[in-house]
Amino acid sequence: MTEDSKREEMSLKELILSFRTWLKYIFSKWYILLLAGLIGGMTGFFYAQSKKDVYRAVTTFVLESGESNGGLNQYAGIASMVGVDLGSSSTGIFQGDNLFEFYRSRKMLESTLLKPSLIDSSKLLIDRYLTLEKNMRRNQQVVDFGRTYTGLAKRKRDSVINNVIGEIIKKNLKVDKLDKKLSIIKVEIKAYDEAFAKEFNTALVKEVNDFYRITKTRKAQQNIEIIQSQVDSIRRVMHGSIQAVASIADATPNLNPTRQAQRTVPTQRSQFSAETNKAILNQLVQNLELAKMTLLKESPLIQIIDEPTFPLEKNSVSKKLFFLIGFLFLVTVAVFMLTVLRFYKSTMHDFER
Repeated sequence: MTEDSKREEMSLKELILSFRTWLKYIFSKWYILLLAGLIGGMTGFFYAQSKKDVYRAVTTFVLESGESNGGLNQYAGIASMVGVDLGSSSTGIFQGDNLFEFYRSRKMLESTLLKPSLIDSSKLLIDRYLTLEKNMRRNQQVVDFGRTYTGLAKRKRDSVINNVIGEIIKKNLKVDKLDKKLSIIKVEIKAYDEAFAKEFNTALVKEVNDFYRITKTRKAQQNIEIIQSQVDSIRRVMHGSIQAVASIADATPNLNPTRQAQRTVPTQRSQFSAETNKAILNQLVQNLELAKMTLLKESPLIQIIDEPTFPLEKNSVSKKLFFLIGFLFLVTVAVFMLTVLRFYKSTMHDFER
């Protein structure tokens, strides 16, 4: 056996002996390790016990945007020739991540938070949220969200609302697709209170979807209102012309044959006005029907698939798991400290010799 082999064998034996000595030393301090483990375990247990259960309210729905292209293009072209705009689809602003941002927008969240609670009509949803959040309760005592403020008071009220919205976006709200390959949208609200989670989720989904419908069809609805106003106006003028013809006949019952101009001229003028307005009315009625078709095409279909129902899914912190984590963590720390202490004593002992 060579000298190098003997040295390697001795080094390996020394390493094994050192490890066995260290292991024997660690086991000799079993009471310290047990005490540290129990302290860590109890700390983890009480930490888990202090954490509240979190409830998840989830709504899933499919969204099919309205169409304004395809078959309506031919009608839109005809209508544009007479100066009528039947509207165009605004689908783009409601696609992809843009729709998700509506749920995270201040306008939508503030409108939802300021709605009265169905469970406790004396409180708004924002009041209930502040009651659940300990770190924000102090703000609840100085702001009445049901009042209208001005000046510094309004600034303070808006500041509290902004803080609440920021907390909700950060901790409570999650909006995403159920699957990237699907068009199913999931809106999730987490809260410490089961009833609040369900109520806020339902209110937010309704607020955003109603806003979506109104905005999506606003242009088509405005076109209908404009054309309907024109139809009513022309119809009144036409009815007036028809009535004028009858009134002229009534005003000249025994007309002198030599004075036919007294009846003929006003009558023909009124008849011409009525015929002209009738033609215009026919065209406007057609345009009105086309505008109504556009409104139907642009109206989005929002179909709720699943709504939150009691009992909600509950995420609880496992006390056993945290006890085990705390136990192992402090035992590991204790082993490390004992090793450092033993190494320090051994070093100092060798130094003193």
